Amino acid sequence: MQEITIPYGKSSLTFSVPDSVQIDRVEPVPVPAASEPLALVKQALHQPVGNVRLADFKGAQTAAIAINDKTRPVPNDVLLPPLLEQLASIGVKDTTLIIATGTHPVMPPEQYGMILPQEIISRYRIICHDAEDSDMLVYLGTTPRGTPVWMNRHFLEADLHLVVGNIEPHQFMGFSGGVKSAAIGLAGKETINRNHSMMTHQGARLGTFEANPARQDVEDIGQMIRVDFAVNALLNDKKQLVDAIAGEPKAVMQEGIPRVRSIFQVPVAQLYDVVIVSPGGHPKDINLYQAQKGFAHARLITRDGGMIILAAACPEGTGSQSYEHWVTHNGLRSHEDVIERFSAEGFRVGPHKAFQLSRDASQVNLLLVTEMAPEFVRRLLLEPCADLQETVDRVIATSPPDVRIAVMPAANATIPVLNPHSA
Repeated sequence: MQEITIPYGKSSLTFSVPDSVQIDRVEPVPVPAASEPLALVKQALHQPVGNVRLADFKGAQTAAIAINDKTRPVPNDVLLPPLLEQLASIGVKDTTLIIATGTHPVMPPEQYGMILPQEIISRYRIICHDAEDSDMLVYLGTTPRGTPVWMNRHFLEADLHLVVGNIEPHQFMGFSGGVKSAAIGLAGKETINRNHSMMTHQGARLGTFEANPARQDVEDIGQMIRVDFAVNALLNDKKQLVDAIAGEPKAVMQEGIPRVRSIFQVPVAQLYDVVIVSPGGHPKDINLYQAQKGFAHARLITRDGGMIILAAACPEGTGSQSYEHWVTHNGLRSHEDVIERFSAEGFRVGPHKAFQLSRDASQVNLLLVTEMAPEFVRRLLLEPCADLQETVDRVIATSPPDVRIAVMPAANATIPVLNPHSA
């Protein structure tokens, strides 16, 4: 028997398959963690990319830093201390950290320790963004693509605007990183709705940057809110720091994207009948809102009518009350109902997650191994499975001997590229 282990929540799941069954691993290139991560970040700050250095902002009295919320595995304990030290060295006297939640739930102060060292929590002002709090937002006009820009006033009021985050694959933005932490993470709901509505555009897809309308709209928002400086981490599949890039935000993306591709882009020779998927463990499967991305990435290499087994703990449920309410209170009975109603109503963040799930689940069979209660999963129009091993056994037993199976242990961060010549 072959034993395969995949991440699941803060732990892992192991399943076995007969030696006679071939399973291909579709996963990022193994890259060792940086031996001295702090030194790597300091070097990035002292040798920034683009035509900007923090010393150029000498004289700024206040700074605002957009940081990601608990759904992103950003190594703030390594990225922030040297950045804060440099800000103090150029004379910044007041730095505010703003948690960039986008439309995710607002984090209460007792959760700040999940993303920040206690020393930073005790020394700096921390604000959690709320995309629906009108008092927190300022209107700046529209982007060339017609997106109305409502932005966090605390970020705008600072002399110096910074972002700290990761560059990694994103299912319709192409890549996260750069200005996105602020442009989306600190935006109002109306802004996010309009920008995310571009996800149905042909160019809004995994691994695309320059020709991606949703991502380029984000770049335009970044210009409007004047993001001065970015510090971005590149992580391996174990969420360990392997590189850091700092400097002008667009230059950071131009430098980082090829490196991300070299790690996370995987050539795939064929479509598979069955794909066994982990989003990558915590926090990639903290909720279904995040775990869906792994399903979408696996769909790219699954044949129509095939099977995807998604193992996602989801200890915080769906992660979106608007998604949850929309699916469970509208009398929707099938994925086709979801697609039809969403198309008729027009784009809204929250329900868009139901659309994304149903768009793929209407074409492949989705089985979900999760901590969420089975009856609740069924109300979401998904099929729950109590045990990964039992599910794998059942699927193999009912499949032909030549069944093609793949496992994606870090699906949220994997860019599978179908290439028949890679065999």
